[in-house]
Amino acid sequence: MRLAHCHNFHDFRELARRRLPGPIFNYIDGAADDEVTYRQNTAAFDRCDLLPSVLTGVQDVDMSVTVMGQKLDMPIYCSPTALQRLFHHDGERAVAAAAEKYGTMFGVSSLGTVSIEEMRAKHKNPQCYQFYFHKDRGLNRAMMQSAKESGVNVMMLTVDSITGGNRERDLRTGFSIPFRLTLGGMMQFAMKPMWGINYVTHEKFAMPQLDKFVNMGGGASSIGNYFSNMLDPSMDWDDVAEMVQEWDGQFCLKGIMTAKDARRAVDIGCTGIVLSNHGGRQLDGSRTPFDQLKEIVDEVGDEIDVIMDSGIQRGTHVLKALSLGAKAVGGGRFYLYPLAAAGQAGVERALGLMKAEIERGMKLMGVTSVGQLSRENLRFR
Repeated sequence: MRLAHCHNFHDFRELARRRLPGPIFNYIDGAADDEVTYRQNTAAFDRCDLLPSVLTGVQDVDMSVTVMGQKLDMPIYCSPTALQRLFHHDGERAVAAAAEKYGTMFGVSSLGTVSIEEMRAKHKNPQCYQFYFHKDRGLNRAMMQSAKESGVNVMMLTVDSITGGNRERDLRTGFSIPFRLTLGGMMQFAMKPMWGINYVTHEKFAMPQLDKFVNMGGGASSIGNYFSNMLDPSMDWDDVAEMVQEWDGQFCLKGIMTAKDARRAVDIGCTGIVLSNHGGRQLDGSRTPFDQLKEIVDEVGDEIDVIMDSGIQRGTHVLKALSLGAKAVGGGRFYLYPLAAAGQAGVERALGLMKAEIERGMKLMGVTSVGQLSRENLRFR
Protein backbone atom coordinates (compact mmCIF):
# COMPACT_ATOMS: atom_id res chain seq x y z
CA MET A 1 0.00 0.00 0.00
CA ARG A 2 1.22 3.51 -0.89
CA LEU A 3 0.35 6.84 0.69
CA ALA A 4 -1.67 7.82 -2.39
CA HIS A 5 -3.90 4.81 -1.73
CA CYS A 6 -4.71 5.97 1.81
CA HIS A 7 -8.17 7.50 1.87
CA ASN A 8 -9.18 7.20 5.51
CA PHE A 9 -8.09 6.47 9.08
CA HIS A 10 -8.09 2.71 8.52
CA ASP A 11 -5.85 2.93 5.45
CA PHE A 12 -3.29 5.00 7.35
CA ARG A 13 -3.42 2.56 10.24
CA GLU A 14 -2.70 -0.36 7.93
CA LEU A 15 0.23 1.41 6.25
CA ALA A 16 1.67 2.29 9.67
CA ARG A 17 1.28 -1.34 10.76
CA ARG A 18 3.29 -2.46 7.73
CA ARG A 19 6.10 0.03 8.30
CA LEU A 20 6.57 0.05 12.08
CA PRO A 21 8.11 -2.67 14.24
CA GLY A 22 5.35 -4.41 16.16
CA PRO A 23 6.16 -2.98 19.62
CA ILE A 24 6.04 0.60 18.35
CA PHE A 25 2.89 0.09 16.32
CA ASN A 26 1.21 -1.47 19.34
CA TYR A 27 2.26 1.46 21.51
CA ILE A 28 0.25 3.76 19.21
CA ASP A 29 -2.52 1.28 18.54
CA GLY A 30 -3.01 -0.14 22.01
CA ALA A 31 -5.05 0.92 25.01
CA ALA A 32 -5.69 -0.10 28.60
CA ASP A 33 -6.89 -3.49 29.89
CA ASP A 34 -9.43 -5.04 27.48
CA GLU A 35 -9.47 -1.90 25.30
CA VAL A 36 -13.25 -1.56 25.67
CA THR A 37 -13.14 2.21 26.09
CA TYR A 38 -10.84 2.52 23.07
CA ARG A 39 -13.44 0.83 20.88
CA GLN A 40 -16.39 2.67 22.42
CA ASN A 41 -14.83 6.09 21.84
CA THR A 42 -15.52 5.76 18.13
CA ALA A 43 -18.62 3.56 18.42
CA ALA A 44 -20.30 6.35 20.40
CA PHE A 45 -20.55 8.44 17.24
CA ASP A 46 -22.41 5.60 15.51
CA ARG A 47 -25.24 5.92 18.05
CA CYS A 48 -25.94 9.44 16.81
CA ASP A 49 -27.40 10.35 13.40
CA LEU A 50 -27.06 13.57 11.42
CA LEU A 51 -30.18 15.34 10.06
CA PRO A 52 -29.28 17.42 6.98
CA SER A 53 -31.14 20.46 5.73
CA VAL A 54 -31.45 20.91 1.96
CA LEU A 55 -31.79 23.83 -0.47
CA THR A 56 -29.99 26.23 1.85
CA GLY A 57 -27.39 27.60 -0.58
CA VAL A 58 -23.98 26.35 0.52
CA GLN A 59 -21.57 27.29 -2.23
CA ASP A 60 -18.96 28.66 0.20
CA VAL A 61 -18.16 27.05 3.55
CA ASP A 62 -16.26 28.60 6.47
CA MET A 63 -15.01 25.90 8.83
CA SER A 64 -12.85 28.18 10.99
CA VAL A 65 -13.24 28.32 14.77
CA THR A 66 -11.74 30.30 17.63
CA VAL A 67 -10.83 28.28 20.69
CA MET A 68 -8.97 29.53 23.76
CA GLY A 69 -8.15 32.69 21.87
CA GLN A 70 -6.63 30.80 18.92
CA LYS A 71 -8.02 31.14 15.39
CA LEU A 72 -8.02 27.76 13.62
CA ASP A 73 -8.81 27.37 9.93
CA MET A 74 -10.41 24.00 10.62
CA PRO A 75 -12.11 22.69 13.78
CA ILE A 76 -9.72 19.81 14.46
CA TYR A 77 -6.18 20.11 15.81
CA CYS A 78 -3.26 17.74 16.37
CA SER A 79 -3.35 16.81 20.05
CA PRO A 80 -0.01 16.63 21.86
CA THR A 81 1.35 13.09 22.00
CA ALA A 82 4.55 11.59 23.34
CA LEU A 83 7.59 10.03 21.65
CA GLN A 84 6.81 11.12 18.09
CA ARG A 85 10.33 10.62 16.71
CA LEU A 86 9.98 6.93 17.51
CA PHE A 87 7.19 6.73 14.96
CA HIS A 88 9.03 8.73 12.29
CA HIS A 89 12.44 10.36 12.50
CA ASP A 90 10.95 13.84 11.85
CA GLY A 91 8.40 13.48 14.65
CA GLU A 92 6.93 16.76 15.92
CA ARG A 93 8.71 18.68 13.15
CA ALA A 94 6.56 16.92 10.57
CA VAL A 95 3.35 17.39 12.55
CA ALA A 96 3.95 21.09 13.23
CA ALA A 97 4.75 21.84 9.59
CA ALA A 98 1.65 19.99 8.37
CA ALA A 99 -0.55 21.71 10.96
CA GLU A 100 0.83 25.10 9.93
CA LYS A 101 0.04 24.37 6.28
CA TYR A 102 -3.59 23.73 7.23
CA GLY A 103 -3.82 26.60 9.69
CA THR A 104 -4.57 24.58 12.78
CA MET A 105 -3.07 24.07 16.23
CA PHE A 106 -0.55 21.42 17.16
CA GLY A 107 0.62 20.26 20.55
CA VAL A 108 3.98 19.35 22.03
CA SER A 109 4.12 16.97 24.98
CA SER A 110 6.27 17.04 28.10
CA LEU A 111 7.38 13.68 26.70
CA GLY A 112 7.91 15.19 23.26
CA THR A 113 11.03 14.52 21.24
CA VAL A 114 11.54 18.03 19.82
CA SER A 115 11.86 21.11 21.99
CA ILE A 116 9.01 23.55 22.43
CA GLU A 117 11.48 26.37 21.76
CA GLU A 118 12.35 25.01 18.33
CA MET A 119 8.70 24.48 17.42
CA ARG A 120 7.68 27.98 18.52
CA ALA A 121 10.60 29.59 16.66
CA LYS A 122 9.84 27.76 13.40
CA HIS A 123 6.06 27.86 13.25
CA LYS A 124 3.53 30.67 13.60
CA ASN A 125 0.38 28.59 14.00
CA PRO A 126 -1.05 28.12 17.52
CA GLN A 127 0.87 25.73 19.76
CA CYS A 128 -0.26 24.10 22.99
CA TYR A 129 2.03 22.48 25.53
CA GLN A 130 0.81 19.32 27.24
CA PHE A 131 2.12 19.20 30.77
CA TYR A 132 2.26 16.58 33.53
CA PHE A 133 2.27 17.55 37.20
CA HIS A 134 5.44 16.39 38.98
CA LYS A 135 6.18 15.79 42.64
CA ASP A 136 9.00 18.29 42.31
CA ARG A 137 7.21 21.65 42.40
CA GLY A 138 10.39 23.40 41.35
CA LEU A 139 10.48 21.26 38.22
CA ASN A 140 6.88 22.22 37.46
CA ARG A 141 7.67 25.91 37.78
CA ALA A 142 10.82 25.64 35.67
CA MET A 143 9.06 23.77 32.87
CA MET A 144 6.17 26.23 32.85
CA GLN A 145 8.56 29.18 32.76
CA SER A 146 10.42 27.60 29.85
CA ALA A 147 7.13 27.23 27.96
CA LYS A 148 6.15 30.81 28.75
CA GLU A 149 9.48 32.17 27.51
CA SER A 150 9.22 30.16 24.29
CA GLY A 151 5.88 31.79 23.44
CA VAL A 152 3.58 28.78 23.78
CA ASN A 153 -0.03 29.89 23.29
CA VAL A 154 -1.92 27.41 25.46
CA MET A 155 -0.91 25.44 28.56
CA MET A 156 -2.69 22.08 28.61
CA LEU A 157 -2.41 20.21 31.92
CA THR A 158 -3.23 16.50 31.68
CA VAL A 159 -5.24 15.48 34.74
CA ASP A 160 -6.13 11.86 33.96
CA SER A 161 -2.60 10.42 34.12
CA ILE A 162 -1.40 10.56 37.70
CA THR A 163 -0.40 6.95 37.08
CA GLY A 164 0.08 5.02 33.86
CA GLY A 165 -2.69 2.89 32.39
CA ASN A 166 -2.38 -0.90 32.19
CA ARG A 167 -1.32 -1.27 28.56
CA GLU A 168 -0.93 -4.98 28.18
CA ARG A 169 0.30 -4.90 24.60
CA ASP A 170 3.38 -3.01 25.82
CA LEU A 171 3.88 -5.53 28.62
CA ARG A 172 3.88 -8.40 26.13
CA THR A 173 6.50 -6.80 23.87
CA GLY A 174 8.58 -5.16 26.60
CA PHE A 175 8.11 -1.74 25.06
CA SER A 176 9.62 1.02 27.21
CA ILE A 177 12.07 3.90 26.98
CA PRO A 178 14.90 2.77 27.04
CA PHE A 179 13.89 -0.43 25.25
CA ARG A 180 13.65 -3.56 27.37
CA LEU A 181 12.29 -5.82 24.70
CA THR A 182 11.19 -9.39 25.05
CA LEU A 183 12.58 -11.90 22.56
CA GLY A 184 9.38 -11.64 20.56
CA GLY A 185 9.67 -7.87 20.57
CA MET A 186 13.25 -7.98 19.31
CA MET A 187 12.25 -10.32 16.49
CA GLN A 188 9.58 -7.84 15.39
CA PHE A 189 12.21 -5.09 15.16
CA ALA A 190 14.40 -7.40 13.07
CA MET A 191 11.53 -7.83 10.62
CA LYS A 192 11.39 -4.06 9.92
CA PRO A 193 15.05 -3.11 9.28
CA MET A 194 14.27 0.21 7.57
CA TRP A 195 12.90 1.60 10.83
CA GLY A 196 16.16 0.69 12.56
CA ILE A 197 18.26 2.26 9.81
CA ASN A 198 16.31 5.51 10.08
CA TYR A 199 16.53 5.43 13.86
CA VAL A 200 20.33 5.13 14.00
CA THR A 201 21.12 7.43 11.05
CA HIS A 202 19.13 10.43 12.25
CA GLU A 203 19.32 12.71 15.26
CA LYS A 204 19.74 10.86 18.55
CA PHE A 205 16.47 10.19 20.33
CA ALA A 206 15.84 12.60 23.21
CA MET A 207 13.07 14.16 25.27
CA PRO A 208 14.26 17.78 25.45
CA GLN A 209 11.43 19.13 27.64
CA LEU A 210 12.58 16.82 30.44
CA ASP A 211 16.26 16.51 29.54
CA LYS A 212 16.81 20.18 30.41
CA PHE A 213 15.82 19.49 33.99
CA VAL A 214 15.96 15.73 34.67
CA ASN A 215 18.40 12.96 33.77
CA MET A 216 16.20 10.60 31.76
CA GLY A 217 19.10 8.73 30.19
CA GLY A 218 21.70 6.23 31.25
CA GLY A 219 19.28 3.32 31.09
CA ALA A 220 17.88 4.25 34.49
CA SER A 221 14.52 5.70 33.52
CA SER A 222 11.61 4.50 31.47
CA ILE A 223 8.24 5.95 30.64
CA GLY A 224 6.78 3.48 33.11
CA ASN A 225 8.79 4.63 36.10
CA TYR A 226 8.40 8.25 35.00
CA PHE A 227 4.67 7.84 35.63
CA SER A 228 5.27 5.76 38.75
CA ASN A 229 7.98 7.83 40.42
CA MET A 230 7.99 11.39 39.10
CA LEU A 231 4.32 12.29 38.72
CA ASP A 232 2.36 13.40 41.76
CA PRO A 233 -0.85 11.44 42.45
CA SER A 234 -1.66 13.86 45.28
CA MET A 235 -2.27 16.69 42.78
CA ASP A 236 -5.50 18.47 43.71
CA TRP A 237 -7.58 21.48 42.73
CA ASP A 238 -5.56 23.84 44.91
CA ASP A 239 -2.36 22.81 43.10
CA VAL A 240 -3.97 23.41 39.72
CA ALA A 241 -5.45 26.76 40.78
CA GLU A 242 -1.94 27.89 41.70
CA MET A 243 -0.66 26.82 38.27
CA VAL A 244 -3.48 28.66 36.49
CA GLN A 245 -2.66 31.83 38.39
CA GLU A 246 1.06 31.47 37.75
CA TRP A 247 0.60 30.83 34.02
CA ASP A 248 -1.72 33.85 33.66
CA GLY A 249 -2.89 32.96 30.16
CA GLN A 250 -4.83 30.38 28.20
CA PHE A 251 -4.95 27.35 30.50
CA CYS A 252 -6.73 24.11 29.67
CA LEU A 253 -7.39 20.93 31.65
CA LYS A 254 -7.22 17.77 29.56
CA GLY A 255 -9.05 14.75 30.94
CA ILE A 256 -12.21 16.33 32.39
CA MET A 257 -15.16 13.92 32.24
CA THR A 258 -17.84 15.19 34.66
CA ALA A 259 -19.95 18.33 34.87
CA LYS A 260 -18.82 18.81 38.48
CA ASP A 261 -15.16 18.86 37.49
CA ALA A 262 -15.93 21.13 34.54
CA ARG A 263 -17.55 23.58 36.95
CA ARG A 264 -14.48 23.51 39.19
CA ALA A 265 -12.28 24.21 36.16
CA VAL A 266 -14.35 27.34 35.51
CA ASP A 267 -14.15 28.35 39.17
CA ILE A 268 -10.34 28.28 39.28
CA GLY A 269 -10.01 30.35 36.12
CA CYS A 270 -9.32 27.86 33.34
CA THR A 271 -10.17 29.07 29.84
CA GLY A 272 -10.69 25.62 28.31
CA ILE A 273 -11.32 21.98 29.10
CA VAL A 274 -10.77 18.90 26.98
CA LEU A 275 -13.19 16.05 27.53
CA SER A 276 -10.92 13.05 27.16
CA ASN A 277 -10.27 9.54 28.39
CA HIS A 278 -6.79 9.59 26.85
CA GLY A 279 -7.94 7.58 23.85
CA GLY A 280 -8.86 4.67 26.11
CA ARG A 281 -5.27 4.38 27.34
CA GLN A 282 -5.89 5.08 31.03
CA LEU A 283 -9.10 3.88 32.74
CA ASP A 284 -10.73 1.11 30.74
CA GLY A 285 -14.49 1.11 31.17
CA SER A 286 -14.71 4.90 31.43
CA ARG A 287 -17.48 6.71 29.59
CA THR A 288 -16.75 8.23 26.21
CA PRO A 289 -16.17 11.97 25.85
CA PHE A 290 -18.82 12.22 23.13
CA ASP A 291 -21.42 10.66 25.41
CA GLN A 292 -20.53 13.19 28.13
CA LEU A 293 -20.36 16.21 25.85
CA LYS A 294 -23.98 17.40 26.07
CA GLU A 295 -24.05 17.26 29.88
CA ILE A 296 -20.87 19.28 30.23
CA VAL A 297 -21.74 21.83 27.55
CA ASP A 298 -25.08 22.39 29.32
CA GLU A 299 -23.22 23.02 32.57
CA VAL A 300 -20.38 25.31 31.47
CA GLY A 301 -20.51 25.79 27.70
CA ASP A 302 -21.27 29.50 27.98
CA GLU A 303 -18.40 30.10 30.41
CA ILE A 304 -15.44 28.09 29.11
CA ASP A 305 -14.31 26.62 25.79
CA VAL A 306 -15.31 22.96 25.73
CA ILE A 307 -13.21 20.72 23.50
CA MET A 308 -13.20 16.94 23.19
CA ASP A 309 -10.86 14.26 21.92
CA SER A 310 -10.76 10.44 21.78
CA GLY A 311 -12.24 8.41 18.96
CA ILE A 312 -12.26 11.01 16.17
CA GLN A 313 -11.71 9.25 12.84
CA ARG A 314 -14.01 11.01 10.36
CA GLY A 315 -15.18 14.48 9.42
CA THR A 316 -18.71 13.46 10.39
CA HIS A 317 -17.44 12.71 13.90
CA VAL A 318 -16.17 16.29 14.07
CA LEU A 319 -19.53 17.65 12.87
CA LYS A 320 -21.42 15.65 15.49
CA ALA A 321 -19.19 16.96 18.28
CA LEU A 322 -19.53 20.55 17.05
CA SER A 323 -23.31 20.15 16.81
CA LEU A 324 -23.41 19.12 20.47
CA GLY A 325 -21.53 22.24 21.46
CA ALA A 326 -17.80 21.46 21.30
CA LYS A 327 -15.77 24.47 20.14
CA ALA A 328 -13.22 22.17 18.45
CA VAL A 329 -11.94 18.60 18.62
CA GLY A 330 -8.51 17.09 19.04
CA GLY A 331 -7.11 13.95 17.50
CA GLY A 332 -4.07 11.81 18.19
CA ARG A 333 -4.09 8.55 16.30
CA PHE A 334 -5.70 10.25 13.31
CA TYR A 335 -2.33 11.92 12.58
CA LEU A 336 0.06 9.46 14.31
CA TYR A 337 -0.67 6.62 11.89
CA PRO A 338 -0.04 8.94 8.89
CA LEU A 339 3.13 10.26 10.59
CA ALA A 340 4.40 6.71 10.99
CA ALA A 341 3.42 5.87 7.44
CA ALA A 342 5.03 8.80 5.63
CA GLY A 343 6.19 11.63 7.88
CA GLN A 344 5.08 15.15 7.01
CA ALA A 345 3.52 14.04 3.73
CA GLY A 346 1.38 11.56 5.61
CA VAL A 347 0.17 14.12 8.17
CA GLU A 348 -0.58 16.61 5.41
CA ARG A 349 -2.61 14.01 3.54
CA ALA A 350 -4.55 13.11 6.69
CA LEU A 351 -5.33 16.76 7.44
CA GLY A 352 -6.28 17.38 3.81
CA LEU A 353 -8.66 14.43 3.77
CA MET A 354 -10.17 15.52 7.09
CA LYS A 355 -10.64 19.07 5.81
CA ALA A 356 -12.35 17.76 2.68
CA GLU A 357 -14.62 15.50 4.74
CA ILE A 358 -15.65 18.36 7.04
CA GLU A 359 -16.30 20.70 4.12
CA ARG A 360 -18.27 18.08 2.23
CA GLY A 361 -20.21 17.17 5.36
CA MET A 362 -21.09 20.81 6.08
CA LYS A 363 -22.38 21.27 2.54
CA LEU A 364 -24.46 18.12 2.77
CA MET A 365 -25.77 19.28 6.15
CA GLY A 366 -26.82 22.59 4.58
CA VAL A 367 -24.61 24.87 6.70
CA THR A 368 -22.03 27.43 5.64
CA SER A 369 -20.33 27.98 9.01
CA VAL A 370 -19.58 25.98 12.12
CA GLY A 371 -21.81 28.28 14.15
CA GLN A 372 -24.86 27.07 12.22
CA LEU A 373 -24.45 23.54 13.55
CA SER A 374 -26.75 22.76 16.46
CA ARG A 375 -28.44 19.91 18.28
CA GLU A 376 -31.33 20.22 15.85
CA ASN A 377 -28.99 18.51 13.39
CA LEU A 378 -28.74 15.38 15.57
CA ARG A 379 -30.86 12.45 16.70
CA PHE A 380 -29.66 9.83 19.15
CA ARG A 381 -30.83 6.26 18.69
